[in-house]
Amino acid sequence: MEHVDVLIVGAGLSGIGAAWHLQDRCPGKSYAIFEARDAIGGTWDLFRYPGIRSDSDMHTLGYRFRPWTDAKAIADGPAIRRYVDDTAREAGIDQNIRFHHRVLSVSWSTAEALWTAVADHDGQTVTITASFIFFCSGYYSYDEAHRPSWEGESGFKGQIVHPQFWPEDLDYIDKRVVVIGSGATAVTIVPEMAKTAAHVTMLQRSPTYVVSRPGEDSIANLLRRFLPVGAAYAITRWKNVLFQLFFFRMARKSPAKVKERLIGMVSSELGPDYDVGTHFTPSYNPWDQRLCLVPDADLFTSLKSGKASVVTDQIAHFTADGIELKSGRVLAADIVVTATGLKLNILGSVAVLVDGVTIDPSKKLTYKGMMLSDVPNAAFAFGYTNASWTLKADLTSEFVCRTLNYMDKRGMRIATPVRTDPSMSEEPYLDFSSGYVQRALDILPKQGVKAPWKLNQNYALDLMILRFGKIDDGTMQFSNPPALKKAA
Repeated sequence: MEHVDVLIVGAGLSGIGAAWHLQDRCPGKSYAIFEARDAIGGTWDLFRYPGIRSDSDMHTLGYRFRPWTDAKAIADGPAIRRYVDDTAREAGIDQNIRFHHRVLSVSWSTAEALWTAVADHDGQTVTITASFIFFCSGYYSYDEAHRPSWEGESGFKGQIVHPQFWPEDLDYIDKRVVVIGSGATAVTIVPEMAKTAAHVTMLQRSPTYVVSRPGEDSIANLLRRFLPVGAAYAITRWKNVLFQLFFFRMARKSPAKVKERLIGMVSSELGPDYDVGTHFTPSYNPWDQRLCLVPDADLFTSLKSGKASVVTDQIAHFTADGIELKSGRVLAADIVVTATGLKLNILGSVAVLVDGVTIDPSKKLTYKGMMLSDVPNAAFAFGYTNASWTLKADLTSEFVCRTLNYMDKRGMRIATPVRTDPSMSEEPYLDFSSGYVQRALDILPKQGVKAPWKLNQNYALDLMILRFGKIDDGTMQFSNPPALKKAA
């Protein structure tokens, strides 16, 4: 049976980053990446809907070790996919990827200090052992999306599509389109489709905070003219990190003032006659849900041009030619896009067993936001909700490498975060009111109320803990298999 030191699950942004760190910091370690699909890129290869782009700036969504040098800081999907692909190819990481390998289960044996992973490869079972498993499979299901059903939709004569499964041949030129949703996907699709559609209506039950930001970072582009690429990137990265931290802190400290400012910015974009109170004033505070980023005010431009509109209402039922709302209004449609969200999962929905016992992640606490209590030699990448995903994914990879090197130095083969205080209060893993999070609370792990079980949504704090903090912190327990202990 094949064996590797580290098995990485997923070849997306997190998985390629994990492999790079492993090669850089643990050059003696063997590894393999099992990727269920046929391409590198994860989210950025899966999603192909019109206008697909990042909702974070690429100077923080990009890897710390690989500067983002394109002029556009808010990049489109193909550009991000090329960035990830180039990173893998140039570092030789692509040689270690096994495509069409969907991991089904992983089973830990304390006696052997090994994980045994079972994967499906085009209908054939593949088994591999690994000393450590790193789940870089994201946070949502690639096979299922959140897709509500509505009365009468079977009688709708048009086409209904979900952004996660976008048809390559969908023709929406001169068509009437209704996009159901108000999140990042909806505000991305609407202005892009509005360029050629007859009209696009964004139908939302309730508003979301929408913030316009320049598509290019003028300071980053200026710095690259006078400084080495790496230095310019590092400065820009920290500039944006500090701004994100400042803005999030302000939103928590003075939510009313921040809300007033955000709504005021939308009013200045759309003018005094637009009903911002109805369509762009959420009932919740800023950062109770993720803010929607609009590059170069493209959504507002499409609304002002009349090519797009926003309707805030609820669906009563579909008709043959569109959607009737509870207010009685009817929206004519040839195409309905259900930008209704993702279906979250944890650990890629892989079955996890420890010494024959199936692990339920929802019953576990997260150690430093990346490992599960009492589950040895396994980590997972999960980014920030209030900042760029990769900021946390990069730090997680660094910590995994530090842990592996520490184990080698001490001659230890097992590292387990052990919960020693069963009376410690628990909290939801994500303190977010977004629907996709609330729907998944019963499957997500929990966090504790104190370190190292408390989840930090703070890059600067995590950097100090994960890059420079102690590995042997009293909670992480290091050991060897019983047989080795007896032999010693």
